[in-house]
Amino acid sequence: MDEQDAVTAGGQQWLGPAEFQRIYGPQRSWTPAEVRDLLAGLGVPWWVAGGWAVEAFTGVARDHEDIDVSVLRRDVGAIRAHLEPHWHLWSAGDSGLLHLRPGRDVPDDSGQIWVREHALAPWRGEILLNPDVDGRWQFKRDPSLVVSLDDATWERDGVRYLRPELVLAHKAASPRPKDDADLEAALPLLGAAQLAVLRRVVDAQPAGHPWRARLDGVRGGA
Repeated sequence: MDEQDAVTAGGQQWLGPAEFQRIYGPQRSWTPAEVRDLLAGLGVPWWVAGGWAVEAFTGVARDHEDIDVSVLRRDVGAIRAHLEPHWHLWSAGDSGLLHLRPGRDVPDDSGQIWVREHALAPWRGEILLNPDVDGRWQFKRDPSLVVSLDDATWERDGVRYLRPELVLAHKAASPRPKDDADLEAALPLLGAAQLAVLRRVVDAQPAGHPWRARLDGVRGGA
């Protein structure tokens, strides 16, 4: 594998765009506005996470190979029913990719659903299945971190986004260069309460995590 085809971060190897395409096929990310139009009338809460959410918060643009669209796992049936008439859905989990033909259950080890129009079409986005506690957002890596959806998300132009500190909390487990860039873009704009949440997550990472030193001395706004 060429060095440009993979990135190793936190002991985990991530496929670069070229290697991903070689194995799984091409990607062409929806934009948040396209997702808004696609999911109009869905009837359950959804929001954009990942790099697109950081970009919306900071205004700092960067390239995006994909888009992370989140729903509560309890609502997976609703989003499947909304998308299945026109899209192919595949579960992605520890056991690999599985075509979710209508009526097939999402495996318990699957935390994502990949979406494309047909076998020869590019992947357009990922549906992340977020755990919840009585309808409140729950952090999958620390089940004690639970907040209401109103506190976990914010809205712009008809699109709800995951708040930046929670996006970065997900990225902290094994940050890649683009995750480091998202941290640098968001850090000057985070308030004290947001920084406290991010520090809580980063402090739970192994000693020597590069974000620990970066967060030291950052106070945040009101």
